[in-house]
Amino acid sequence: MPTPPAFSNAQKAKNDFGARLGDLRKASGLTGRALAASCGWHESKVSRIENGKTSPSTEDVRAWATWCGSESQIPDLIASLEAIEGMFVEWRRMEKTGLRRAQQAVLPLWERTRRFRTYSPWLIPGAVQTESYTRAVLRGTSARRGLPDDVEDAVAVRKDRLRLLHEGNRTFAVLIEEAVLRNVIGGSDVMAGQLGHLLTVSELPSVSLGILPMGAERTAMPPVEDFWIFDDAQVNVELISGCLTITQPGEVAMYADAFSRLADIAVVGAPARRLIAAAIDTLE
Repeated sequence: MPTPPAFSNAQKAKNDFGARLGDLRKASGLTGRALAASCGWHESKVSRIENGKTSPSTEDVRAWATWCGSESQIPDLIASLEAIEGMFVEWRRMEKTGLRRAQQAVLPLWERTRRFRTYSPWLIPGAVQTESYTRAVLRGTSARRGLPDDVEDAVAVRKDRLRLLHEGNRTFAVLIEEAVLRNVIGGSDVMAGQLGHLLTVSELPSVSLGILPMGAERTAMPPVEDFWIFDDAQVNVELISGCLTITQPGEVAMYADAFSRLADIAVVGAPARRLIAAAIDTLE
């Protein structure tokens, strides 16, 4: 899988922040060794922070700016650090108390969004999942990550969020790789119900469903990572290790372009329904 541009951007932001701290140190006339000694750190820590290899804590930034005589920059430095940390959130941090909290955390974003675009090469997207499919997905996630068992609470939160399919003049454009239809999640009965639900939900005025057929010419746009676009304001990218949040307009535009290219490959309407029906037939 290609490295998501957002992941590269997160590392670049980390590098740039380290260079900014390095400029403060140099302007103060301190060597890296002298700054480390003043802060009570191992001497390699300064170099690792300046080169983007180690993320400083808030207290590290306070100490750095203070010893460099730049106390007035502390609020801005901390705000920049928090923005960088928010670009990539590890699942273990987001879900440390269980899955319910992670499901609740995205509700404000969903409520203020009017145009949703989502692409998935792995699973049926949450907006068009059945309750049973959601339960199976979350149980698998909870088991793999060793989380507290609050799956039923998380399922309830997700179920409540799906009311937004019918509220507020929202639109949901959903693109799924055909292989997703053949990935059995929760057993044959759960999967059959989920595929039947796709046929039903695709008829909603708020939903457009496209399936990217196996065997289609993909030179112009190969499969990429799972992502959601919320209006033109934010993209969330789901990785194995965590979730990337993208708000930089240029990168949001890159994902919007990718979605458009993927949509050009997808089939909709009757051809899409035939692919879903064929997947149901394999379960029988």
